[in-house]
Order: sequence, then structure tokens, then C-alpha cells
Amino acid sequence: MILSTLLVILSTAKNPMARRAILLLEDGSVYEGYSFGADTTAHGEVIFDTGMTGYQEMLTDPSFAGQILVPTYPLIGNYGINDSNSESTRVQVRGLAVREYCSQPSHWQSTRTLHEFLLAHGIPGISGLDTRALTRHLRLEGAMMGMITSEMTSEEASAALRTIPRYDVMALVREVSTERPYEWPAPGPAAAPLTPSDLNGEERCEGEQKQSHIVVMDLGLKYSMLRILAQLGCRITIVPCAASADEVLALRPDGIVLSPGPGNPDLLEDITDTVRELVGRKPLMGICLGHQLIGKALGARTFKLKFGHRGGNHPVRDLSTGRVSITAQNHGYAVDADTLTGGLESSHTNLNDGTVEGLRHLDLPILSVQYHCEGAPGPLDNTYLFERFLEMTRSVKEN
Repeated sequence: MILSTLLVILSTAKNPMARRAILLLEDGSVYEGYSFGADTTAHGEVIFDTGMTGYQEMLTDPSFAGQILVPTYPLIGNYGINDSNSESTRVQVRGLAVREYCSQPSHWQSTRTLHEFLLAHGIPGISGLDTRALTRHLRLEGAMMGMITSEMTSEEASAALRTIPRYDVMALVREVSTERPYEWPAPGPAAAPLTPSDLNGEERCEGEQKQSHIVVMDLGLKYSMLRILAQLGCRITIVPCAASADEVLALRPDGIVLSPGPGNPDLLEDITDTVRELVGRKPLMGICLGHQLIGKALGARTFKLKFGHRGGNHPVRDLSTGRVSITAQNHGYAVDADTLTGGLESSHTNLNDGTVEGLRHLDLPILSVQYHCEGAPGPLDNTYLFERFLEMTRSVKEN
């Protein structure tokens, strides 16, 4: 208790203008601290992440849309924010709750503080919390809705929270997906939107080296996934989550990747129908939410985990080789192993709780993983799965 009080005093001393703030959970639990970032009120599902580094990647990961992020590592902001580690164009979390916020970062790449970053995107933060106690509470009781506010009393916040839609019923994928197709990498500093005439599936200049053309369905993708595919020599076209199967196939892809993304897969029946139409027509790779939608398209069910898997230290076994990898994960739902059908079988398993971490098809060119094989933040041991998928696309193309 004394240490917690000292940390709050030290944090506030660095920012004497900080206002008192609270994080209120839907079960009535209240955690008091001090505001940083945007001085506003925000609500979302409160979840924790065990990553020791990578807060910039977490904050900009679209899979965190609709959530209040609680890093379990106690000191956040110490290396600032740089211009190269973002995983999307904006901060995706609804709020950030930390033990101690560092207002004086030290890193040669840092261009601004975490406070300035959140403020620019209108996202509130709260510091000085006992995040260890908060994490233990979420592990015992499960992820739940919450609110960060420096404007309301706990009673007012509790009343407001009861009127807010729950995370499970929010169709967040449509909020984070691109509205227009584009290619990666773009010739300029940002990905350039394409016109329909650009997207004809043909090589764009005579003599261009033949590449694998991969179409990525954007359910909330991370840039790191695109960077890896580009490094492997792929030509990449990103399409909105609402793209139809005919629109995707009209691009004449060699393979299709279903990206990670936020929210409840049961709310995405239209996208699941699209995936079902694509099965067997082109090689498919699903990552995280994309993995879940492949399972659903072939008859499996998904369920919500008590508090999810989030962080860079989750052990997963590849059932074909016996190899165990430490993986980066960020998901609150999982495929039910007892409902696998349609030629699917489990290819990877989580060694902490036995949940399905990957799927393969017995006859069709389909593979998927629940974890983030691109890391960022986290280990990069599993980027071989992209190579395995590209080998699959080349094999299908040659035959």
C-alpha cells in the first residue's frame, strides 16, 4: 500500500496538472489514479496484456478496438513513441490503464511522449493504478466492461456504464477495416487507394518479375503482417471486409489471407459466408479472427474465453512436428475443438489451456493459426508459417 501511494505521488509530481481519475468496472470495482493523455471519458472491455515491451504496437493494433488496455508491465512510456512501430494509422484502444506512466522517455528514436500520442488521438489514460491487483481481479472474474473518467463520480459512471452496449455485441471489424482497396507497399509514404481499373489481377508493367499475388481481407490487419509478406516478395492487395467473393476472385490472387481483427466472430455471418464461398477456390490462410472465420465457414463453433490470451509469452505446440513455440497472442475467442468438421483438424494447441491454436484441412489448401505469427510485439519464430502458405500457393499454381 505504501509503495502504491509513493508511485502515484511520483507519477503526479512529474505532471502536477494531472487530474484525479477512476477506472470503474461493471461489477462495481473502482481503481483510483491520475489522468494523462486526453482528459475525457471512455468505455470498453477491460483486458490485460502480459507483453513487457511494445506498448506502441498494442495501442495501434486494430484487434484492441473497443477495449481498455491494461499492460501488466509496471512502467509504460519509458521509451516514448517513434515513427516506425505503429501497426495502423491511429490509436485503436478506447483507453489505457497503467501502473506508472513515464513522462520523460529516453530512446534515440523517440519523437514524442506517450501522453502526447494519446492526446493527439483523443484517448484517455489513467496511471497510478495497482495493475497487479486489477489483473488478478480480471483473471478471477473474467474480462468485463469498464469506464475511465475524470469527469464523473463512481456512481455517475456506474449508471452510464449500464446503458452502454457490451463488447460482445459491437461489430468492430467494420469500424477498423479499410473502406477502399489499396496495394502494399505504396509508392508514396501512405498506402495509395486504387481505382477498379487498377485491380484487374494483371502484372502492371511488362517485364516485371513474377510475384505471388496475395489478397488480404482487412478485418483489422496489422502493418507488420504486410511488411513480412512484402519481404517475402509478394505483391499485396488489401480489400475491405465487405468485399464479396467475386470481387476478391476478380483480382486473380494466388492466395488469400484473412487478417486478425477485433470482436465477436458470431457477429460476422456475412463475412463468414464470403469465406465459405472462397473455400476450395484459392489457397486460404487465416490469422486470429481470420482463423476463427475459417473454422466457422466449415461448420465449427467459437466461444468466448474467460479473460483471453494477450501477450508475447504463450506456448503453442505444432502437432505435426512436436515443436513448441513461444507466441504472441491477442484474442478473446477461440474455436471449439469438439465442433471441428468439414475436413478440418487441429494443427496447433495451446499448452496453457489446451485450446485450438491452428487448423489445417485434410484435402484443401487451407491453414490457419490463432496466434499472431507476425509478432509485433512478440517473438518472430513463427514467420515460417507465411513461407509455408506461399509454398502452398505455388504448389496449387503449378498444378
